[in-house]
Amino acid sequence: MAESYHKGRSFQQEMEFIHQDLHLPTVWHIDKGFVPNMRVPGKFYVNNKLEKVIFDELRDHCHRGAFGGFLPAVKQISNVAGLPGIVKHSIAMPDVHAGYGFSIGNVAAFDMSQPTAVVSPGGVGFDINCGVRLIRTNLMYKDIVDIQESLAQTLFDHIPVGVGSKGIIPTNMKDLVSALEMGMDWSIREGYAWPEDKEHCEEYGRMLGADATKVSPRAKKRGLPQMGTLGAGNHYIEIQRVDEIYDKFAAKKMGIFTENQVCVMIHSGSRGLGHQVATDALVQMEAAMERDKIHVNDRQLACALISSQEGKDYLAAMSAAANFAWVNRSSMTFLTRQAFQKIFKGSSADDLDMHVIYDVSHNIAKIEQHNVDGKLMKLLVHRKGSTRAFPPHHPLIPVDYQLIGQPVLIGGTMGTCSYVLTGTDKGMRETFGSTCHGAGRAMSRNRSRKCLDYKQVLQELEKKNISIRVASPKLVMEEAPESYKDVTAVVNTCHQAGISKKCIKLKPVAVVKG
Repeated sequence: MAESYHKGRSFQQEMEFIHQDLHLPTVWHIDKGFVPNMRVPGKFYVNNKLEKVIFDELRDHCHRGAFGGFLPAVKQISNVAGLPGIVKHSIAMPDVHAGYGFSIGNVAAFDMSQPTAVVSPGGVGFDINCGVRLIRTNLMYKDIVDIQESLAQTLFDHIPVGVGSKGIIPTNMKDLVSALEMGMDWSIREGYAWPEDKEHCEEYGRMLGADATKVSPRAKKRGLPQMGTLGAGNHYIEIQRVDEIYDKFAAKKMGIFTENQVCVMIHSGSRGLGHQVATDALVQMEAAMERDKIHVNDRQLACALISSQEGKDYLAAMSAAANFAWVNRSSMTFLTRQAFQKIFKGSSADDLDMHVIYDVSHNIAKIEQHNVDGKLMKLLVHRKGSTRAFPPHHPLIPVDYQLIGQPVLIGGTMGTCSYVLTGTDKGMRETFGSTCHGAGRAMSRNRSRKCLDYKQVLQELEKKNISIRVASPKLVMEEAPESYKDVTAVVNTCHQAGISKKCIKLKPVAVVKG
């Protein structure tokens, strides 16, 4: 269990360390001293609507005497601020909630020139490169409204979903090793992706530091049958329609021209392979911490020196798992295009303009250059439950998005809405070019199962004329809108803070879940 501090401190005493920014009401600061050994301050972004959730979590923690469950998010943000090599701030996005070690929504950057700087699997998460891909079409809502049930069923039939689902993309161990090292280049070579798909993908769909030999046999065994599978939990495929366009110039650059245009959003990750990579690394790093005398506030923040063998091995294995996730989303894109071709006979996926708008990662650590206090620094940026959001003219975003900034895909909760944002210069300065990733949980999975009725959740979706296909109906409560924060409040906070900019709002037409 996570360690805790200052057991005698009341909620009011804890709040003496946390204060709202004088000029930016969406920014809150956590002073050094809130937890022991903080090397930098913490900060988090919330608006009036969201601040209650984060402070109620801290209040409950104080009332129960700091026992049981994860530490509250503000404590986790602060514990991360104590990790060796961290620079500037430990930052959290408005969808922040407690997680393993790092809170989900935490961003932390480590100075690679410092020999004591660390990498922590808890700052990436177990579902390595869990992410979102958005595919546009030239279809309009009126083209699918009468066939949305059959379209949802065809997607459900084409794409394996649910716990333990097995892929239909033929893969042997040799293919898997190639996919781990090549990422989307493997998908293109094998005919499962269009060459232009990778142009609209973070890192062009391939982490060059990947080394399949650093992925354990058990991780490979878990990943082998899962390529091209959705999985369960909060993963989904949604057929969506454009509800609002806030920035017409940026939307046109993405191929979105009008309200009611149809898109498809895919949210998935590295499945069991990524989970095993993280588990393996945590075991290795506990021993490395003892050897290198690395002390942390919370045992869940297991880490290793970036320069150590354990640190290098983890980054190589994490990169391979990230490549697996991109291949996985590419395989599901291939199957989605097939499903649409089956329904719209005589029209190819190309005829339907089923191009990838962008593909973003939520759980990943990457080496990037950032300007910190006027100095250009090489940093290892951990983003866990947060999204890279690079500004216009950044060299690492596609040529056709240079004028608007990187597209950022924010998946909503089941039956609500999703958003497309763009990166900003302010975000680059304030958050290492990062923004939110989704709604963020407000209720634990266990509590959701106890408090909500899955039949009622499904009925509510039907009332909204949303078609749904679910492999495990009784798990639907975990992903019900009531289990999450309001995604619109999360997005508005980021927009008001200037760390990303609203572009497009999308509403669900059909949902396929595990």
